[in-house]
Amino acid sequence: MKYSFLLLLLSALTVARAQSLLEQKKTYTRADTLRGTLLPERACYDVTYYELDITLDTAGRSLSGSVKFYFNVLRDFKTLQFDLFENMQISAVEHNGKSLPYRREYNAVFVDMPMVFEEGTTGEFTVRYYGKPTIAKRPPWDGGFVWTYDRNGKLWVAVACEGIGASLWWPNKDYLGDEPDSMRIRCNVPNGLRCIANGTDEGSVELPNGTTTYRWKVSYPINNYNVTLNIGDYVQIHDIYVSTDGDTLDLDYYVLSYNREKALKHFEQVKPMLACYEKYLGKYPFWNDGYALVETPYLGMEHQGAIAYGNRYLTGYAGFDHSRIGLNFDYIIIHETGHEWWGNSVSCYDIADMWIHESFCTYTEAIYVECLHGYDTALRYINAVKPTVGNQKPIVGVYGVNEEGDGDMYAKGMLFLNTLRHIFNDDEKWWSTIKFMADKAFRLSNIGYDDVVNYFCRAGNANFRPIFEQYLKHPNIPTLEYKLKKNGKNNYQITYRWQADVSDFRMPAIISTGKNTTTRLEADTQWQSANIPLKKESELRIRTDLTYIHVKKIK
Repeated sequence: MKYSFLLLLLSALTVARAQSLLEQKKTYTRADTLRGTLLPERACYDVTYYELDITLDTAGRSLSGSVKFYFNVLRDFKTLQFDLFENMQISAVEHNGKSLPYRREYNAVFVDMPMVFEEGTTGEFTVRYYGKPTIAKRPPWDGGFVWTYDRNGKLWVAVACEGIGASLWWPNKDYLGDEPDSMRIRCNVPNGLRCIANGTDEGSVELPNGTTTYRWKVSYPINNYNVTLNIGDYVQIHDIYVSTDGDTLDLDYYVLSYNREKALKHFEQVKPMLACYEKYLGKYPFWNDGYALVETPYLGMEHQGAIAYGNRYLTGYAGFDHSRIGLNFDYIIIHETGHEWWGNSVSCYDIADMWIHESFCTYTEAIYVECLHGYDTALRYINAVKPTVGNQKPIVGVYGVNEEGDGDMYAKGMLFLNTLRHIFNDDEKWWSTIKFMADKAFRLSNIGYDDVVNYFCRAGNANFRPIFEQYLKHPNIPTLEYKLKKNGKNNYQITYRWQADVSDFRMPAIISTGKNTTTRLEADTQWQSANIPLKKESELRIRTDLTYIHVKKIK
């Protein structure tokens, strides 16, 4: 009973991790459109650089500060939109030191500039603001600030805002498709606390008023929701990872002071993981900024170059065997690091395509397992997640209203990519396709559904679009219907077809008719027949471990 309870609890935790960050909606409002769509006031400019400068009031659980926007003008405009939650107050919006008029509509802010900015030029403006940012009720799934204390009674503060949006705590153009090319973060906190943010540590300055300002520089494009602050009694552990080409990557672990020795041992799994990811995905994409794990009071989040780690130095997922097959690794380290390639480097435009982040990242777990434990174990790892898939809603969300798809994007996404691998039927081509996608084709880029589909169609020299559409845009997976008829001493005739929502669905049906005999039947939604070598019906095996499908035998 104890083991069964743990399995149930693990399943519940996994489903919770895979929940959509925003609940599915049947109707959408003006506020949803303002957030999720590139209306003209957003489409007119492209942010190139942010300067975020804030002071944390730990006693009042509030913050104040400013954000300076630098931008390129994409089309003529006089009015632009940025985003900041309604509960955060604006002191002023300024251009060249002069205040600008603005109006608020839900969480959007419209600013009237002093002149028409012409296409091809550049510009800047500054937002000064203050307030008490949203407090997270269940981080990281419910976004906001986390205010807590470590076991020594010292303040411990963190933030996670994927889905709900970075504009809950700082003004920005809160649209995934517009990432700054770089940014600076300055955070002022009381002495005795340390602030860890993204990128490279540029040092700190103690001020006469008993506070210290910490300065960080991000030298790569970054998703707004990846921008983070971690404030606490941190100590730093420094190490070096050596690439296959001899280049060195800075590794920094920021942990609570009393966890230093524990972290030294536990984080030994980082280097073998990075070696696997480098082999299959290319070098760590934010090399110059370094790799970091930062201990947090919540489970984890893929904050670029400052990965939130809150798995309490346990294996699996909060101590439970996330693999379901007895593998002994820290899920949070492996999964959240995978996001450095998928989500942080290769990013989506619209949150409706968040599956690009989560499906490929979850598949990266399987890459890690195959790298260290082999193909057969990786297959077991992939197929072990089937009970957690609901197949109730599409993985692709609704475009233009800040609505992501179903939480199946994690487990089902991994199963789909495993399916696609075996449809490729050429591992050398498959792995080169995955690596080129992460390391070259879309590195440090924003992409969408069609970009991914077109890329795989070109790479595999085949039309995979109906397959993508079935698995990602429909809740159901395809069903292979088949009939068997004896057709000689050691032969049977198999008649088969796919049941699918997509009318032109075509996909090989992979079967085994003996220990070492695998056959691919080209199948579509029409009945077809083929003769197969088979002594008895019980020897037929539909390879549901290689492709994620339902199977229905017709009598």
